[in-house]
Amino acid sequence: MTVLPTPPDLRALTTLRFFAALWVVLFAAWPHLDVAFTPNVVAKGYLGVETFFILSGFILSHVYLEAAGTKRFSYGGFLWARIARVYPLHLATLFGMIALGLAATVVGITVSDTLLDWRSLPAHLTLTQAWGLASGAAFNHPSWSISAEWFAYLSFPAFAFVAWRLRNRPVLATVLAAAFALAVYAAFQPLAGFSLTEATFRWGALRIVPCFALGCALYLVHRRRTLPYARSFAVLCAVGMAVSASMLWWDPITVLFAGGLILSLGSVSNAEGGVFASKPGVYLGEISYSIYMVNAPVLLVGVNLAARATGADDKLHVFVWLAVVALIPLVAAGTYHLIERPARKALRGVADRRAARSAAAKAHTEKSEGSLQPSETIG
Repeated sequence: MTVLPTPPDLRALTTLRFFAALWVVLFAAWPHLDVAFTPNVVAKGYLGVETFFILSGFILSHVYLEAAGTKRFSYGGFLWARIARVYPLHLATLFGMIALGLAATVVGITVSDTLLDWRSLPAHLTLTQAWGLASGAAFNHPSWSISAEWFAYLSFPAFAFVAWRLRNRPVLATVLAAAFALAVYAAFQPLAGFSLTEATFRWGALRIVPCFALGCALYLVHRRRTLPYARSFAVLCAVGMAVSASMLWWDPITVLFAGGLILSLGSVSNAEGGVFASKPGVYLGEISYSIYMVNAPVLLVGVNLAARATGADDKLHVFVWLAVVALIPLVAAGTYHLIERPARKALRGVADRRAARSAAAKAHTEKSEGSLQPSETIG
C-alpha cells in the first residue's frame, strides 16, 4: 500500500476558523444585548458559515484531492473520518438541547414548540435536517450546517472528479467556480424570495454547494503556486469582507472576499503567520467547531438565567451579556476535551484497528498462496 505524504499544516487557516465562529456567535448573541442598534457587520454574521463552507472545500481538497485523483482514495474511510469529526458533538448538543427543553418544561418555563419538534428528530439523527427533510427548525439550530457539510462529504468524489480534471488550469477552475456561485445566488433569490446565504433547514444542502466548489477551486491555485504578498492580500480581503458587510452589499461579494482571504492565508507560512500561527490562535481554531455547536445552548441557558436573576427580559446589560458570551468558548473547551477529541480519537482508532486486521489478513493470504507448490497452484 502506498503511503501518501502528510499535507503541510496550514495554521493560519485553523485560526481563521475561530474568527468565522466568533462572527456567527456575535450574530446569534447580539439580539440579547440591551442596545438600540446592530452594526451591519454583526447583522451579516451568518456569512461566517459561508467562510466555513469555503474552508471545508479547500481543506478537504488539501488533504484528499491527490488521493482521489490518483485512485488511492478510500470513500468509506473518508466518510468514517468525517463522521468521527462531526457526529459525536452533534449528538451531544442534540440531546443536550432536548434535556434542556424537557427540564424547562418540568420547572414550568415555557418552551418554544419548535425547540422540541419530535417530528424532526429522525432527520437530525441522520444528519439530513438541512435537506428539506425536517419539519422545521428544531433542537440545536446551528446543526443545520453540519447536515449541509454531510451532504458535501457524500458528494466529495464528484467535486474531486471535476477539480482533478482542472488541476492544471487552476485560474480557469476558480473563475468557473466563482461564476457558478454567482449564478446560483442570482437565480435562487427571486425564486425563493430570500438569499441563499440565509437558508438553513430548508435549503442548507444547496447553500454549501457554491462555497464548497469555490474552496476546491481555490485549492487548485494554492496547489500550483504560493500567492505573492500573501499577508498584504489577506489584509485587503479582510477589509473587503468588513466593508462589503458593513455597506450591506450583495452577500456573494462578501463570499468572494472570504475566498480570497482563505487563499491568501493558505499561502502564509507558519513562520510568518503571526497571531494566526500562534499557539493560542491555533487552539481557538481547534475548538471552533465546539464554539459553533455550543453557542445556542449556552445562550439559551445563560440569557434565561441572567434575565431571571436580574429581573429583566432577554435584553442584557453589556457586562452581563459579555459574561454570557465569554462562557461560550469556556464551555466549548470543555466539550472539545471531554467529547469531541476523545470521541474522534476512539472512532478513528476503530477504523485503524479494522484496517490493520484487514492488512494482516491480506498479508497472511498472500503468504499462504506464495507457499503453494507449482502443481497445487495449477490445480
